[in-house]
Amino acid sequence: MNEQVRRTGSGPLPGRNDLGGFAQGYQPRERELQPPAYFPDYKSTVARSPRQALLSLPQTMTEVTGPVFGHNDLDPLDNNMIRNGQVDGEPIGERIIVHGRVMDQDGRGIPNTLVEVWQANAGGRYRHKTETYLAPLDPNFAGCGRVMTDETGHYHYWTIRPGPYPWRNYLNSWRPAHIHYSLFGPSFATRMITQMYFEGDPLIPICPIVNSVPDQKGVEAMTAKLDMTANTPHDCLAYRFDIVLRGPRQSFFENMKEGM
Repeated sequence: MNEQVRRTGSGPLPGRNDLGGFAQGYQPRERELQPPAYFPDYKSTVARSPRQALLSLPQTMTEVTGPVFGHNDLDPLDNNMIRNGQVDGEPIGERIIVHGRVMDQDGRGIPNTLVEVWQANAGGRYRHKTETYLAPLDPNFAGCGRVMTDETGHYHYWTIRPGPYPWRNYLNSWRPAHIHYSLFGPSFATRMITQMYFEGDPLIPICPIVNSVPDQKGVEAMTAKLDMTANTPHDCLAYRFDIVLRGPRQSFFENMKEGM
């Protein structure tokens, strides 16, 4: 997202400078299950995928500590995208709640993790100067927000369900409705960029980006499930989206096999 993330000046959280513990604790990803960097059906990967073999670098303090974010860095409306872009009215579209849990490789919740999200509006248009889609902008919807996980790794935010949109991949290519995610977790070694889809969307099976994920379980891991237990009656439907930051069960990186 374009909004710059501010970092606290208070230094690493307790335990985060324990280099030995972090360096020994991270399990490798199963790279064969991650999307390849080169996938011709997703046209832009042809130009941006690496040409040389990847290098393996030892983990240092830079990778196993920080960045550090604090709850005081967030505005009270950062996790409410229904309200944080309002100018003179309500944004158009279906109001929804998205919630879930950010976990480590062993299924433990990760507290104090910054979750950044951005998306198109209900018509499928982004608020971006290079956007060319014909759908109108919504003056009351900015399309970006952020939230910190609580002590158990849970997060939630309110937003408008995004619309699908055409894109310049190949003729008649359309993206399913989705929300972009960016997380750091407890360190740079757990950096994650991914996308969240909505269960039941008929565009998911024919999307080239989705199809770059070689394992159906990976697609399912990127698909939020309708959660009727978390609805707000007469207001919002709820969707659940859990994220695993590292290890064999890691959520799938956004078409970046190399990741970090």
